[in-house]
Amino acid sequence: MIKVGVLGAGSMGSGIAQVAATAGHEVYLFDTKKEALQKASQKLQKILNRLVEKGRLDDPTAKAIFGRIYFVENMQIYKECGIVIEAIIEDIGIKKSVFKQLEDIVPKNCILASNTSSLSIAAIASACQEASRVIGIHFFNPAPLMKLVEIIPAIQTSEAVKKESVALIEKWGKLTVLAKDTPGFIVNRVARPFYGEALRILDEGLADVATIDWAMTEIGGFRMGPFTLMDYIGNDINYKVTETVFKAFYYDPRYKPSFTQKRLSEAGYLGRKSGRGYYNYQEDANKPEPTKDKELGHKIVDRIVVMLINEAADALYLNVASRDDIDMAMEKGVNYPKGLLKWADEKGIKQCVSKMDNLHQEYLEDRYRCSSLLRRMARDGEKFYG
Repeated sequence: MIKVGVLGAGSMGSGIAQVAATAGHEVYLFDTKKEALQKASQKLQKILNRLVEKGRLDDPTAKAIFGRIYFVENMQIYKECGIVIEAIIEDIGIKKSVFKQLEDIVPKNCILASNTSSLSIAAIASACQEASRVIGIHFFNPAPLMKLVEIIPAIQTSEAVKKESVALIEKWGKLTVLAKDTPGFIVNRVARPFYGEALRILDEGLADVATIDWAMTEIGGFRMGPFTLMDYIGNDINYKVTETVFKAFYYDPRYKPSFTQKRLSEAGYLGRKSGRGYYNYQEDANKPEPTKDKELGHKIVDRIVVMLINEAADALYLNVASRDDIDMAMEKGVNYPKGLLKWADEKGIKQCVSKMDNLHQEYLEDRYRCSSLLRRMARDGEKFYG
């Protein structure tokens, strides 16, 4: 069984290490900061102990999993690895520098993977002499719990590396989807309106944070409302992904970030981790009550969902991924109540086109342009699932 390297001991890196060790691999978890390694070690022990307490693991198995994870301060150990997965800061310059270093250490048959959520795999691969072994393997947080993993071959990635990566991640018990190397891949591209349109509705004063979250959970059936989810992810992280996707798409207005989120991020109101975001998480804070107006709630849900459907349709139209992979990615990657393309069939393609056109006529913004695929399907009476 191959040895696995994980670069970066943050929550994502340590989660990936846990997944690989649970699958039976020896894992070398590296970080430049000794305190990050110590923190990761303590956190992993705590997680495994909790799994034992809950009866999901027995004590010998938990000890064996932890015993297969080595916390290392020197990347030279990666010379024994068959795959190294990078999970560090979302900075293209830093990632390219790291991959260049890795290539000088690892064996020739070692796969070099990035866990980036939105950056170009082709750009990262360009730092390597043997770019054909570089691929995107994007886990979702928390990695041990989330079933979905996006596999993103760059234009340089060999077919053999793609197949080997898919097979390995599926052996780890994950569901894989293949995505084209475009900004945001599947989930972080298609999900932008869940946050962006909720923020737009807030900015317009049509509804407050609590009401929008209530509508999306109680009426829309989503597990979390957009503002609760942004506070959970961290407003700094969510804003950065939006900003990255916006820039990468040549400032397409569909992905335009919100000043509201930018200001919260600048103020340090990052969400749960800072104690304050869209909501106040201090012990003595009063939770705001939503306005439970069902007519307003349905308007909010219809507007956000049709924007999500439009984005999913455009992703299919531009061959970012297959129909089934797009729907599975949104169900399993971000726990949407159903696949967006299935949802489009249920709502009616003509209805979706009509709603998008109404928004476009109201605002006269390119942000609300309807996908060419949806318009064509409405004209021809087609469905995504025939």
